Order: sequence, then structure tokens, then C-alpha cells
Amino acid sequence: MSARAVVLLSGGLDSATVLAIARGQGYACHALSLDYGQRHTAELDAAARVARALGAAEHRVVRLGLGDFGGSALTDASIAVPERPTSGIPVTYVPARNTVMLALALAWAEVLDARDIFIGVNAVDYSGYPDCRPEFIAAFEHMANLATRAGVEGAKLRIHAPLQQLSKAEIIRRGVALGVDYAQTVSCYQADDEGRACGRCDACRLRREGFRAAGVPDPTRYADAG
Repeated sequence: MSARAVVLLSGGLDSATVLAIARGQGYACHALSLDYGQRHTAELDAAARVARALGAAEHRVVRLGLGDFGGSALTDASIAVPERPTSGIPVTYVPARNTVMLALALAWAEVLDARDIFIGVNAVDYSGYPDCRPEFIAAFEHMANLATRAGVEGAKLRIHAPLQQLSKAEIIRRGVALGVDYAQTVSCYQADDEGRACGRCDACRLRREGFRAAGVPDPTRYADAG
């Protein structure tokens, strides 16, 4: 019987690649997506497609109230999504999002008797979010082993972030080799109801430049493509 793993699956390019990596390593993958009050649900539809296509053992969507707090362009419609690069941590940063998501993944992992959690954070081609850094992942893993019955009883829990030091182009090449269909994914911060990308936000810029650098045709559907 394959070892179980919980894989955080947003429906975007990075998390789809991580799911493919975990499956390739032989894990029975339990995919977890979060409906946290983001601007659109197209990425959740994409997550369901990706989970099916990549053979997840199970896919669950948990509803959160991060939108009740606001504080981010992704959860507060009154804050505009930047369409050009900005300095510092951008307004698309969602306060505590990865901390909350990992905590929920940790809870499910304990119930499943899983020792491994996968997350698609990246600290190379990324928007500068503090909860994507290696220091955060290491600190959360340390906390997880202090705060859980599994950890206290000696069953070490591991947080895997296999994309952390890869460029976007390297991520795409890795995913293509593993059979990921990136046409099924949605990365845009402000995709429309059909999942078509704006082509202007930071997520679209990083994604587009990644495909160009990888030498892989960009399968993204853009809203302004006619």
C-alpha cells in the first residue's frame, strides 16, 4: 500500500507540478484546495480537473473565511490587482494564507496517518511573499513535529517544497516531463469566470515568461485573445 501524502492544490501551475512530483514518487495523494474568499473560483475548478487528470486518491475543498478579513487584493474587491511590477511585498499577499493552509493540511495528514505534506511554494520566480521562503517552511515543519500527536510519538512529519529553488522555466520543464497538462491550470490573480487569464498581473507575467524561457508553447487562454 502506497504511503499517503497531503498535497495542497490551488489549481495553478506550481501546485499541479507538485502533485505530479508526489505521484511520481509513489505517494497516494490526497489533494486539498482552499476556498478562502479569493476573487474567482476558476482556480478551484482547475484544481478539480488537475486532481482527476493526475490521479489524486481524493480531492477535498475546504471553505475558509479569509475574505472576511480582507487586507489583500485577492480577497478584497476594493483593492486593485497590480498590473505592473511593484517594490516590496505586493498587495496580492494574503495575510497568513500559507500558514493557515499548511495547518489544515497538517490536520488532515494526522487523520490520514500521513507523514508527508507537499506545497508548491517557490522562492526564485515569485512575488516576494514571506510565507514562500525556505525559513518559513523549515519553521512550520519544526512546529508541526512539536504540536501533533504523531510528532510527539516519534512519527516525523515532513513538509516537502520541491519547487522552492527552481525557476519557473525549470518547474515547467519538470512538469512537462511528468505529463502535466498546463492548459488545465489557472494562475491568473483575476481570471474571468471561464478561467481566462488577464495577461497583465504578476502571476500572468511570471507564467508567460516561464513558458518562454522553457521553450514550451504557452497553453494559457487569455481574455484578450479574441
